[in-house]
Amino acid sequence: MKKIILVSSCLLGLKTKYDGGDNCCGDVLQLKDTVFLLPVCPEQLGGLPTPRPAAEIQGGDGHAVLAGSAVVKTACGKDYTASFLRGAEETLRLAVLYGAEAALLKARSPSCGSGRIYDGSFRGKAVPGDGVAAALLKKSGMKVYTEEEISQIKRCFMKDS
Repeated sequence: MKKIILVSSCLLGLKTKYDGGDNCCGDVLQLKDTVFLLPVCPEQLGGLPTPRPAAEIQGGDGHAVLAGSAVVKTACGKDYTASFLRGAEETLRLAVLYGAEAALLKARSPSCGSGRIYDGSFRGKAVPGDGVAAALLKKSGMKVYTEEEISQIKRCFMKDS
């Protein structure tokens, strides 16, 4: 039986990105022959529409959002924190339900970013930190990668290929 990896839907070419587009990544798609890729979009799972205004974490990272000391807002100030928290919880629920062994999520996203996220200024500046869903998955003990770490995923999950 193939190992299961959660994957940001946008990396698989699904039109789930905030602007209605995708972040299709050929290297991610190549994994489908070796592992089962379970598509998730935490923002959609949290009830947000597509397209939707871009949002960034303000006051910290996803761990701070989980702790209640940071928020997720749009550039116009609309608070999306509750939707991001709900989406993170639903993403974790899917991971547990399907027995996912890892997650491969979109780099720098306020939901999915792992290791680096945008700083909340909407100027494209990245800072150390995790998105809300990535933070919750890590808190549960799951290993989280981004598409920029595809070589690590291949080493861990494609040993026999």
